[in-house]
Amino acid sequence: MSSNEKAKQIGEILGLLEETNRDEDWILHEIKKRDLKIPVKSTMDSYEILNYCSHNLIGEILNSLKGNDIATPEVVQMKTYHWFFSDVVAGSNPLIPTKAQVNKLVALNDIILQTRTFKERNAASTIILPTGDGQAIGFSNNPEKPLLLAIELYKALNKYNTSKRDKEKLLLRIGIESGPIYFVKDPEGKNNVWGPGIIMTRRVMDLAGDAQIFAGGQIAEELVKQSPKYKDVLHLVQNYKTKYGEMATTYNVYGEGFGTKSAPLKPKKISTNTNRHVKASRNFTFNSIVVALKITNPKTMQTHHTWIWDVVNISKKPTSKIFYYLDGQVPKNFTDLNVKITDGDKNRLKIGEITTDKPFRKEFHVILVKPLLPKHRIKLVLEYDWEDPERFFSYKFLSRAKKFSYSCMVPNEINLKNKILKIDTGTGYRVHATPPATIKRLRNMTIISWKKSSIIPQDAYEFYW
Repeated sequence: MSSNEKAKQIGEILGLLEETNRDEDWILHEIKKRDLKIPVKSTMDSYEILNYCSHNLIGEILNSLKGNDIATPEVVQMKTYHWFFSDVVAGSNPLIPTKAQVNKLVALNDIILQTRTFKERNAASTIILPTGDGQAIGFSNNPEKPLLLAIELYKALNKYNTSKRDKEKLLLRIGIESGPIYFVKDPEGKNNVWGPGIIMTRRVMDLAGDAQIFAGGQIAEELVKQSPKYKDVLHLVQNYKTKYGEMATTYNVYGEGFGTKSAPLKPKKISTNTNRHVKASRNFTFNSIVVALKITNPKTMQTHHTWIWDVVNISKKPTSKIFYYLDGQVPKNFTDLNVKITDGDKNRLKIGEITTDKPFRKEFHVILVKPLLPKHRIKLVLEYDWEDPERFFSYKFLSRAKKFSYSCMVPNEINLKNKILKIDTGTGYRVHATPPATIKRLRNMTIISWKKSSIIPQDAYEFYW
């Protein structure tokens, strides 16, 4: 394999990592399970780690991401199922008598049997797998089935637990997600199932707290397509990282009589475009920040970004350069971004040192025409192009801003999923931002607008369209 071929495969791997919500931890896991001695560090990003890998390993990782590493002769069939995965809270606690644990499992099975969703299931298209402390049930015909079963089950459990003492109460955590599974022959020639669908559902469930229902991103998207009413019960929590380096987009499912509103208070790693390595600046503040997006190619989600900063030097020293960072969702070279910066006098500014030029992240300095004195201000306009196939843009404020405004011009052919989320940068938890965005529909374009006053350092937001 030539260097050009290796570089091409690395680019393909980086793209697939984004598509499958994996990152550098997943690559390190792949290296570890092969027992390879490669001089990589956990502080490296995906691009740096892959450059250390051999040509053969690059090929194996690419095949693994594509699913071409599965031994197909024994695979009977692959099919997508919609999964319900339950687990009895403290079901394996050795301090609880075995008989009490068994009673809870028997009660759980009886309650599931009485639910309307289970009674009316199509047995031919349903998979039931005991999991020791719960049940895994897959439905192939409808993504609503796992959600309806979870809701029915929780409402029934509320009635069941009213007459029970604390240790006798039956508490569950439930995960639901959609994904493919393979029917594989076991040593006795019987069909068994395995695959990313059931694995990811288990991991989503593991992230839930007591008496909670968590949904993965795939089934949440399918549910909203089925009916907009499901938006009312699906509440985005955050992107959790599993121990294998995969990112799990999770929704907390709750409503009247089911689920729990509060998210589990567990420290989780997250992966967002909110610039995790950049510290707040004490040298500048902003009178205003304007971010304007325009989707110029709906197929690739090519987006023209314009940032307008009214920046004030609050340090005691003059400065001749301004720092910028950019994050993207597809790998790009800096030269492909068409970066352009001008000042208030329409002088085109020179780009100085490019401190980071990674496929998904750029950090650089811009040289001012003349030094910005203490307590003086300057207007700066940054423009660049980058595809946003995930249809969101994130912005983290490194300094205080008196006013912030955001707008996004979206062609009408795009089905909007407009929402703005505020991110707790300590935990990664997301809540819907206030006030809500305003939407103006024109003949060929829809304009989403949002304004906020009194932004403080480390505030972060995600804007979806």
